Amino acid sequence: MQAIGIFKTANQHLAREGDSWFLLENFSFDPLFHAISPLEFIRDAIANSPMVEAPPVDQTPFLAPLESQEVWAAGVTYYRSRSARMEEAEQAGGDVFYDKVYEAPRPELFFKATATRARGHLAEVGIREDSTWDVPEPELTLAFNRDGVLFGFTIGNDMSSRSIEGENPLYLPQAKVYTASCALGPALWICDAPGPETAIRLSIFREGALAFSGETEVSQIKRGFDELAGWLFRQNEFPDGALLMTGTGIVPDSDFTLAPGDEIRIAIDGLGELRNSVVRV
Repeated sequence: MQAIGIFKTANQHLAREGDSWFLLENFSFDPLFHAISPLEFIRDAIANSPMVEAPPVDQTPFLAPLESQEVWAAGVTYYRSRSARMEEAEQAGGDVFYDKVYEAPRPELFFKATATRARGHLAEVGIREDSTWDVPEPELTLAFNRDGVLFGFTIGNDMSSRSIEGENPLYLPQAKVYTASCALGPALWICDAPGPETAIRLSIFREGALAFSGETEVSQIKRGFDELAGWLFRQNEFPDGALLMTGTGIVPDSDFTLAPGDEIRIAIDGLGELRNSVVRV
């Protein structure tokens, strides 16, 4: 599988192809998402870029790999997510909605973040001050150009307040959209789609000890990427392209909630590992 990763720091963009790294001069993400063929666009950029020494990826704070793109998310695309949403909304009587949307032709899609709300690799993600039950949601994230063509993939962390969403399904925007509620990275990979056996792993560390871990596979996503793209772009336009989180199949049990100082690690085969620390916002 040919794969080119684009990494964004505070003052430069880097590309990785195999073991080779390149400094992308005068690069920005918007023209990439505007391109008819993003793969050809990045190939041309690399051809005119100097090679550089590989950075220490695990120790380098990379920004979220986007510019003007909106970040959207799909919900209840895994059976485990359906069960968790029903559990958290049962007291409010909203559990039936999650059961219905899991089986319905129309998926749950919601706006998640702008670039200013999104965080990158080694950055802090937030839990709300007015929330009592918070979890990360590890998600394979799709990159679409402005014509709706799927061309890239990254790792996403859809931070979520289960207490607010569970109180009333109409509170979903407040449970999902707030400062530092989204992390992406460490790179945007232009490559073939991950296969069904691709593993998605979540680990949460508290005071240096493993507090939670879980794993699922891309094969467990109920809806196909083309199906999700079709609904996202239906009667909607994204002149700068879009990123779409595809839902989570890993949800900690109801007795677990994030705490300030926790470290979240999300790994997806072929895409690397996204690490974030937790703060209260």
